Amino acid sequence: MRKSYIRSLGHFVPSNVVTNFDLEKMMETSDEWIQQRSGIKERRWVEPGETTTGMALKATQEALRKADLKADDIDAIIFGCLLSDYIFPGGGCLLQKELGCSKPIPAFDIRNQCSAFPYSLQLADSLIRSGVYNRILIVGSEIHSTSLDKTTRGRDVSVLFGDGAGVCIVEAAPENSKSFIIDTIVQSEGEGCQYLMIHNPSPMNHPRMQANVELDESFYPHMEGRAVFKNAVTRMCQIMGTILQKNGFKPSDVDFVVAHQANMRINQMVMNELKIPFEKTHHTIEKYGNTTAATIPITMNEAVDLGKIKRGDLVATVAFGAGFTWGASLMRF
Repeated sequence: MRKSYIRSLGHFVPSNVVTNFDLEKMMETSDEWIQQRSGIKERRWVEPGETTTGMALKATQEALRKADLKADDIDAIIFGCLLSDYIFPGGGCLLQKELGCSKPIPAFDIRNQCSAFPYSLQLADSLIRSGVYNRILIVGSEIHSTSLDKTTRGRDVSVLFGDGAGVCIVEAAPENSKSFIIDTIVQSEGEGCQYLMIHNPSPMNHPRMQANVELDESFYPHMEGRAVFKNAVTRMCQIMGTILQKNGFKPSDVDFVVAHQANMRINQMVMNELKIPFEKTHHTIEKYGNTTAATIPITMNEAVDLGKIKRGDLVATVAFGAGFTWGASLMRF
């Protein structure tokens, strides 16, 4: 049976650095408060003219260059994004246009927020294993900064999020390859949806958009931090245990973990619960914040470039996000 593997990765973040001290000038907060609760020191926010598609393009160009491939070598695109450049069409088609693909290829758009990577990886792996496609581009690209409430009212959420893009190219593994995706598990629990969401504008409103409407709290991200934190730790630990046991591994067998970058304390608690040394992971949250769909490919790409992840290593990824959705993958990188 065919298998797939990650051939290459790429990422891009805007050059505009926004530190915790910059946020102190916008709202009642402090560098100490933000670092204690999240581990974040700074994040990248786009400037006018930068787009979700544009960031995805630059990240993709890096991945193509590393793999010595061209855009036309891609058979399909899976684009994970909370808010693409337009309400519709989705980011996949927009990226295909910017890549200059000379042939029609399918572009899937998924909205699994922080869990977009495991959801995308499961889809890509299944499509390649079944022989439908040979090479798939997975993309996570997010602009949060233009949708945040940057006043004291919204500080609990707005200090956490950054902008950026991460991608990977998944393709059919050569026969007898030591690099292959072993398994991916994804799950959801819709009862938790109200803890992390944006309520408006909504098609449930008649009309959806009205003139001169005051932008109250419902137009900005809403998060009940304690509920999200508790569920993230619980679900990430559970699904990591499940995928390891299902495939005959113990936590001590894992060479490296790439976890979603939402909160440093969450990731520390997950690693401690699984008894995996914290040295077996890499984190980017302190400098990029939470880039939701982009965090795992950004962090994995950095870890590979730094030599922390090597070919043949047993690598696990794990994520949790709005929905609630969560997932984990296991691979021989």
